[in-house]
Amino acid sequence: MPDTAPLKNRRRLHAFLCEQVGGDKIAIINFGSQYTRLIARKVRELGVYSEIYSAQSTTQQLLDFAPRAIILSGGPESVDSHSAPEVGFDLQALNVPTLGICYGMQWLARQYGGKTKRVDSREFGSVLIDVQGSSALFDGMQADCGAKHTVWMSHGDSVVRLPSGFSAIAETEYTPIAAMADESRSWYGLQFHPEVTHTVCGTAILNNFIHKIARCSPSWQPANIIARSVDSIRRIVGDEHVLLALSGGVDSSVAALLLQQAIGKKLHCIFVDNGLLRAGERAQVVETFERHFGVDLYVVDAQDAFLRALKDVDDPEQKRQIIGRMFIEIIEKQALTIGKIDWLAQGTIYPDIIESAGAEGAHLIKSHHNVGGLPERMKLKVLEPLAYFFKDEVRKLGAALGLDKEIIERHPFPGPGLAVRVLGPLDKESLQLLRRVDTLFLKALRDHHLYDQVAQAFAVILPVKSVGVMGDRRQYGRVVVLRAVESEDFMTASSAELPTALLAEIASRIVNEVPGITRVCYDLSSKPPATIEWE
Repeated sequence: MPDTAPLKNRRRLHAFLCEQVGGDKIAIINFGSQYTRLIARKVRELGVYSEIYSAQSTTQQLLDFAPRAIILSGGPESVDSHSAPEVGFDLQALNVPTLGICYGMQWLARQYGGKTKRVDSREFGSVLIDVQGSSALFDGMQADCGAKHTVWMSHGDSVVRLPSGFSAIAETEYTPIAAMADESRSWYGLQFHPEVTHTVCGTAILNNFIHKIARCSPSWQPANIIARSVDSIRRIVGDEHVLLALSGGVDSSVAALLLQQAIGKKLHCIFVDNGLLRAGERAQVVETFERHFGVDLYVVDAQDAFLRALKDVDDPEQKRQIIGRMFIEIIEKQALTIGKIDWLAQGTIYPDIIESAGAEGAHLIKSHHNVGGLPERMKLKVLEPLAYFFKDEVRKLGAALGLDKEIIERHPFPGPGLAVRVLGPLDKESLQLLRRVDTLFLKALRDHHLYDQVAQAFAVILPVKSVGVMGDRRQYGRVVVLRAVESEDFMTASSAELPTALLAEIASRIVNEVPGITRVCYDLSSKPPATIEWE
């Protein structure tokens, strides 16, 4: 059987896409941060194409790419440790404006004569910085942000001595050098993360660097992305046939339309009902894609098989592995039935990959069934046309492709489905309870016109019981947690501030209308340190 590790075909698609890119470009050096792709997304959002290179990339490789600027990402290691990433390029030889973020700033300082060390007062989360003096990086921000404004920190090491030619341009209560600049070379360092939404003026800082300092022109637009993606798919697929694993969510739906535009009737779709879906999911998918889009859709009912395989399994990673393996087995069997399938296509997007440690240098957070659950060797080659896009980019592509607004704005649903929202072992009773709670919660948000105001909302059922009193009698029932988050990129998220009265109303309805539930909680944690899903 051919070696079909998805990374190879992701790179091929990426290479085809990059061949067609015109205009200015920015190279992002990946030191292993979970936010590296978020930096790329922010740069693209500002209209400039960006490409990620490993820290081991050579000077010649970067010169061949001809970037207008370099951004050095953050990373999980210490620049002073033996496990720090090796660097293969000479920044001075590249001679372009450079911005170091977090680890990137520390590396820049240490590389050119400064000093870093681990400090006692580490900073994680929202911190107030005080901008010092004037710098092109902070130009024009006083009116909107003021000299002091909130940024997102995540570091244990700090720059304690500046390299020659640099000056400090911002500080915090515990970090005297929170930002630094060498204006003569247009080299800058930020200890905080401007790419995350929690840094209130982060986009303005990046805009200054990209457009005012590096003088890049905004030439990266969604319409061009579609044309280039379609062309890339055609080139990599050729005359072969593709079977798309369709879930009905925005990611696989956009992948379906891109593939349909690229290869037409050579696209076939499969929807696997694994018994872990939301209420009415199967009927909705069939209605949308078979009748409205006219795709060649195969529906496989595998509910009993999945529940048998997942019986007594409580470890979330094991759940994902089992689900991923079973999906592939079912899909490969269906492909043989169709008789002309060469490729398995998925709606995998970049957050799936980086959380599964599928990006070079990234650390595992949790594997996704369509990434970490895939076997190393398969009968089908893997095609992931959205593997280099974030959720907001996928939604823009969907709108440009004419996808229904209801699908575009639908909240994300995990590939493993309710298997990762029923904590602990699975059983039909728990799934039925969760479906009822989830349906009630989402309906209440829609009725109060809040569904579109949050990025994602769902319910989780815990593997514990809690005492309640109903009708003057003691009840010992299940506990559910409601989760609603606000997020632009799904790489960071904060708990949605839903009205307390509404939460009380929803909790009351759940306890009264869903037998077996005695307690309802609301999750207030942010990402990081938590993830959006519980498992």
